[in-house]
Amino acid sequence: MSWDVLMRRALELAEAGRYGASPNPLVGAIVLDRDGNVAGEGAHRRCGGPHAEVEALAAAGERARGGTVVVTLEPCAHHGRTPPCVDALVAAGVGRVVTGSRDPNPQVDGRGVTALRAAGIEVVEGVEAEACQALNRRYVHWVRSGRPFVAAKVAMTIDGKIAARGGRARWITSPEARREGHALREEYDAVLVGIGTVLADDPRLLRHLGLNPEPGVRRVVLDSTLRTPPDATLLGERAQDVVIFCRHAEAARRRALERSGATVVEVGDDGHGRCDLGEALRWLGGRQVSSLLVEGGGEVHWAFFHEGLVQRLYAFVAPLVLGGREAVPAVGGAGFATPQAGVRLTFTEVRQVGGDLAVVAEVAGV
Repeated sequence: MSWDVLMRRALELAEAGRYGASPNPLVGAIVLDRDGNVAGEGAHRRCGGPHAEVEALAAAGERARGGTVVVTLEPCAHHGRTPPCVDALVAAGVGRVVTGSRDPNPQVDGRGVTALRAAGIEVVEGVEAEACQALNRRYVHWVRSGRPFVAAKVAMTIDGKIAARGGRARWITSPEARREGHALREEYDAVLVGIGTVLADDPRLLRHLGLNPEPGVRRVVLDSTLRTPPDATLLGERAQDVVIFCRHAEAARRRALERSGATVVEVGDDGHGRCDLGEALRWLGGRQVSSLLVEGGGEVHWAFFHEGLVQRLYAFVAPLVLGGREAVPAVGGAGFATPQAGVRLTFTEVRQVGGDLAVVAEVAGV
């Protein structure tokens, strides 16, 4: 088999970590014996667990000696939660390592390749590079920017409304679409809403599908003036996972929320009376939140899009028209003055889910 075919198989293996590897990257690996036969396969399934190369080497055993390892990402050469993969590859006596992309982590970024070559191991780089880089777009963004990769999620009518006049939104989309929306919480490190959603819907925002071995998800609330009730439902279970960003923390309100278990963080003003989103994202990124799912209302979505902080959009679109100026739009705010000033997207996936459409789009240029 060609390196391309093997790398595509390694990319498939990497998907085993979709719901558990974060904030580490998704990685898949294949070990071939001296004769080019597959001797072992592996994936990085959960943060703190064995890396893909180590799992594949364990499956291959002695057949790895003198063989080839095909891996989607450059092997690490530093001690993190686990020992360096480079050391494991050298100890196994492999003769060649074929990689898809380099790891942008400053602790790796070329050091793994250099260490392998210094040990006399042949290294082939850049096989299926574009696909390997796309696999870890979230991880790469976090490592390079220090901020989580941001995806906006919206369930809306075909005319762009997320609630009817008066605010009623249950249910715009089908049960199948809602389940897919909940599945996104299982793969993102944190979910964010605005105080309007907390006051109107009193959500839990928990994971409940069991796809992720870690049941907790960091739940984030944008609450400029700290109006979150201490008895809010999201503070009832796993309240230690709740972060509330505000501009000014009135002492008594702050103490009440912290007694409930939440973390209250003061950030600057964005110039419009709202929390400084860039500052909030940097705070989250510095605490191992590599990806953030924004489930806010129209005003929260507008704030993120207006500030250029969204990398991806998940839209679940129902074949329903609500109309009316008082219905709630998916993206509110003042709006952009011209089409040219708007946020340009590239569709990457459009398919039917139940009776709705699931649309995934990447924001151009970010």
